[in-house]
Amino acid sequence: MALKLPIYLDHAATTPCDPRVVEAMLPYFTEKFGNPGSRSHRFGWEAEEATDKAREQVARLIGADPKEIIFTSGATESNNLAIRGAAYMYERNPAGSGKSRGHIISAVHEHKAVLDPCKRLVKEGFEVTFLEPGRDGIITAEMVKGALREDTILVTVMWANNEIGTINEVREIGAVVREHRAATGGDTLFHTDATQWVGKMPTDVEKDNIDLLSMSGHKIYGPKGVGALYVRRRKPRVRLVSLLDGGGQERGFRSGTLNVPGIVGLGAAAEICLNEMERDGERLLKLRRYLEERITSELDVVAINGHPERRLPHLTNISFGFVEGESLMMAVKEVACSSGSACTSASLEPSYVLKALGVGDELAHSSLRLSMGRWTTQEQVEYAADRIIANVKKLRELSPLYDMYKEGIDLSKVEWAHH
Repeated sequence: MALKLPIYLDHAATTPCDPRVVEAMLPYFTEKFGNPGSRSHRFGWEAEEATDKAREQVARLIGADPKEIIFTSGATESNNLAIRGAAYMYERNPAGSGKSRGHIISAVHEHKAVLDPCKRLVKEGFEVTFLEPGRDGIITAEMVKGALREDTILVTVMWANNEIGTINEVREIGAVVREHRAATGGDTLFHTDATQWVGKMPTDVEKDNIDLLSMSGHKIYGPKGVGALYVRRRKPRVRLVSLLDGGGQERGFRSGTLNVPGIVGLGAAAEICLNEMERDGERLLKLRRYLEERITSELDVVAINGHPERRLPHLTNISFGFVEGESLMMAVKEVACSSGSACTSASLEPSYVLKALGVGDELAHSSLRLSMGRWTTQEQVEYAADRIIANVKKLRELSPLYDMYKEGIDLSKVEWAHH
């Protein structure tokens, strides 16, 4: 059978909806179309039962109580509700007092859906410390410990990076935050944007010391436009200021008529991930290693970005020296991949994530993010490796800099004439 082109290797951007998820959703568009808020008839009861079941399915995936799951429109909304909702609830000094409203800790290479709410809070009188990772891309518990202050309200550190797949010390960071809370008698909380992690790797909010966790349906073979926020109910009981006012749905945290078909899909996707995660992870790790070994054994001047081992099984980010990233992406049109996160790939700036790791502009510009998924085959990965290797070689034939490098000239010492 001929290989169907193009090949999709951008699962970190979004995943196709699993047919089993679509099947679970369909009745809730036409037959079971009730509003869960309608308490006086069967249509409303059916819809409420469906959302309750989905709440249980999502809770099981992350080791939470169903009452701790708040449905949202996706991880961006979950992040905003967690970060801004916690900041406003636990602020130390009121706005306009001239004093800091409180302190937040995050990292420079978080997703924009965390960075931008943090930057908004800075404008509103909060202080934010943005931690800088080492070359391996990892934020450690020690870094967080060193940045904690008595007025720290929130630590928000992603579980796994969306561009390079490196895994932060989330469980250890959570433990540090707990110790700090106990020592100061304060209410410092720990939030993690787990969008790339949940559904791919085992999650237990209790053992992992998490107070708030964001996730999105479309990263786990569910529909777009639906996500969830885990909000801890005990030890401590987390409270948030809601960002949407209205009918008081979702325990008052998030008003608005529930997206029942989307929520049913998110629940079904969560259940499938729970059952198939281990098998999927092992298979995808083999495919990722094969892809990386093929590329690094057949090409020189390539670098795999992030930590060599502490990474998600399905995602790799590779920089190709002496090749321009956009040219390479155009050259391998048959392989759908990206040169950064899907949310920032319209920008021609080199990836801010790679720059945070200390990768130079040239290499940052020449990187590809390749992410595999549930239906990626060995044959597809072999084809992608062939195309990437062939086109890197072809583009380098056009590069005088690569010729100079091959001749042993130290390019950092070359003085270029300016006209």
